[in-house]
Amino acid sequence: MSGLGIAMLGFGAMLVLIGLRMPVGLAMLVTGSLGYIHLAGWTTFLNYMKSTPYHLFANYTLSVIPLFIMMGMFAERSGLARDLFVAARAVVGHLRGGLAYSVIGACTVFGAICGSSVATTATFGRAALPELRRYGYEPGFATGTIAIGGVVDLLIPPSIILVVYAIVTEQNIAKLFQAALIPGLLAVALYCVVIAIVVHVKPSLAPVHEKVGIDHRLRAVLGVWPAILVIVTVIGGIYAGIFTPTEAAAVGTVAMLAVGVLQRSLSWKDFGQSFVQTAETSAMIFAILLGAEVFDAFLALSQLPQKSAELVATAGLSPYAVMFALMLFYILLGAVMDELAMILLTLPVFFPIVTGLDFGMPPDEVGIWFGILVLSVVGIGLTAPPIGLNVFVVSAIARDVPIAATYRGVLPFVGADIIRLLILTLFPGISLLLVRWLN
Repeated sequence: MSGLGIAMLGFGAMLVLIGLRMPVGLAMLVTGSLGYIHLAGWTTFLNYMKSTPYHLFANYTLSVIPLFIMMGMFAERSGLARDLFVAARAVVGHLRGGLAYSVIGACTVFGAICGSSVATTATFGRAALPELRRYGYEPGFATGTIAIGGVVDLLIPPSIILVVYAIVTEQNIAKLFQAALIPGLLAVALYCVVIAIVVHVKPSLAPVHEKVGIDHRLRAVLGVWPAILVIVTVIGGIYAGIFTPTEAAAVGTVAMLAVGVLQRSLSWKDFGQSFVQTAETSAMIFAILLGAEVFDAFLALSQLPQKSAELVATAGLSPYAVMFALMLFYILLGAVMDELAMILLTLPVFFPIVTGLDFGMPPDEVGIWFGILVLSVVGIGLTAPPIGLNVFVVSAIARDVPIAATYRGVLPFVGADIIRLLILTLFPGISLLLVRWLN
């Protein structure tokens, strides 16, 4: 059997193993190892494995992942998410749909500290859902808003998915963070437009409640100034070139710990659990990275990425037609597959194709732009049926709300995501504006 045939067989076997509930990283490691051995032999494979794991995990850049995760854990356990929601509610809660706006706004700020979409969804499911229900918000609309709020966390830097993309494709993490900011804020604006339209069409979804006094608003807003200071320090430091992303993550982690300790909102138990959850999450990501590394080496031996690039180059399609086809494929794949596994599996094939096309931009800008598009598609996969991991997370918290109701709640937001993806695909300059201005 040819190398291409072995590669396709390997893809099929890996998907079967994932379908049988084998962990994603292990499924990629097993199929990649068997394919590598078949194509290159045991000796070559053992020599490869002798050095690859060490060089992969000794990469200094990888330390940014557990640091950003730990910063988010400290923020979650110190009650920051609850405080942000309270502050946002005090400012806009009296508007129709105000609590929904508050969820989106609080998730936007929290997203600049916590790089995990799923963690944000779970956090605001506990912090905001009881308030949404108490004020009479329709259950499906409430859970759908929280699920989409987690996507905001994914888009606002720092984003763990974006860090993984940068490591795998050897892109500049700081430039990717710069590129993600405007698309992330565009997502927030479109989500707010969706809320305004939905509650205007069906006012019963979001009853209006009383307006609080100016003194209460000021107290609520001033209560979150430490979080704002940490965000400005971390993100501003990266954008201004004061910190590398890894240094910014370390500074942010220490600052978030100091905030929790000084405010006495972070107990010793919370401190220990933050370390344990950081270790568990980081280990899961690193296991997937190792599996993806071996599987990618197998694909390289099979020459599937090179052959795919040559096939696209000779197909006569325009670069934007190829990009639209890849985005459609990502949307379909994201509906049935874990987001991290999806990008790690496809990047070895798709990235050489995209960077080999002529979009009228340098290859490094194409790589950054493609990363933002992939991030946007991952956000769609987190909420769109039939999987939608964020929907499952919030449904596990709101057990009395049918999952179908939550899916109905997120569908208008998914429509906004598709519009945003179309805009970002047609106008690359939106994603590259800050990169070109700051560098």
